Amino acid sequence: MKIGFVGLGKMGGRMIERLINGDHEVVAYDPVQEALKNAEKKGATPTGSLDELINKLETPRLVWIMVPSGAITEETIISLASIMEAGDVLIDGGNSLYKDSMRRGKELQNKGISFLDAGTSGGIWGLEVGYCLMVGGEEEAFKRVEPVFKTLAPDDGYAHVGPSGAGHFVKMVHNGIEYALLQGYAEGFEIMMAKEEFSLDLGKISHLWNHGSVVRSWLLELAEGAFSKDPRLESIKDYVEDSGEGRWTVAEAIESDVPAPIITLSLLERFRSRQEESFSAKVIAALRDEFGGHGVVKK
Repeated sequence: MKIGFVGLGKMGGRMIERLINGDHEVVAYDPVQEALKNAEKKGATPTGSLDELINKLETPRLVWIMVPSGAITEETIISLASIMEAGDVLIDGGNSLYKDSMRRGKELQNKGISFLDAGTSGGIWGLEVGYCLMVGGEEEAFKRVEPVFKTLAPDDGYAHVGPSGAGHFVKMVHNGIEYALLQGYAEGFEIMMAKEEFSLDLGKISHLWNHGSVVRSWLLELAEGAFSKDPRLESIKDYVEDSGEGRWTVAEAIESDVPAPIITLSLLERFRSRQEESFSAKVIAALRDEFGGHGVVKK
């Protein structure tokens, strides 16, 4: 198929390469010239604007956007909607809030444009192993562009999961679960690291656990790789960012009266990692000293 692709960052740049390797024709746009040149080297047709991209696609057009969630996604969709036509299909593969995708689906439907929200998982490894795609929107539009999903995903790695918003909702929960899994592994490895008298080899243990253990996983395989490069992770600062989906998952749990303590605490641990020092810990230390004379550690 011929597909317009907007956004050629860490994931988008690799996704177009997988598409091209799968014999799809890619017309690409990104405001960053270096990313556009790299896409051209991989076999994509570069364009200098969204208008040029649309003009290089035959109707009915297919456009995939892979840009950061929030204002950039909103602006890109509004711009594309103004120049696309009835019968075209627009796919948002970024991590948009599912409620925004529900709204966008309705707005584009009024213009006769089909909108698919494709939750995309696979990170920088997707080029090699494929991307897991959770797709929401009209089933007819999904089936029409299914060859693209089939190329991007591994076997059984894509599915139509429901109406507009469902794809990004499933991806949101997926990432919430990821927060909890990462926190579980992190705490376990920290406990082992603290047992200095055993001098445990965490890379070796990661490798061991990936053979027959109930906690084996791709994340554990990645842990093995990380520990092989830096056994005590001494080159990494203990600062953990979040991209929003964990917050949305916790908010959805609260809104739906669903208890999700593990995911919630995993999110809060990320906030804790960003503190140079914890004022709340100071308060606790001061109060323990006040009521029990436990003493405090002075600077």
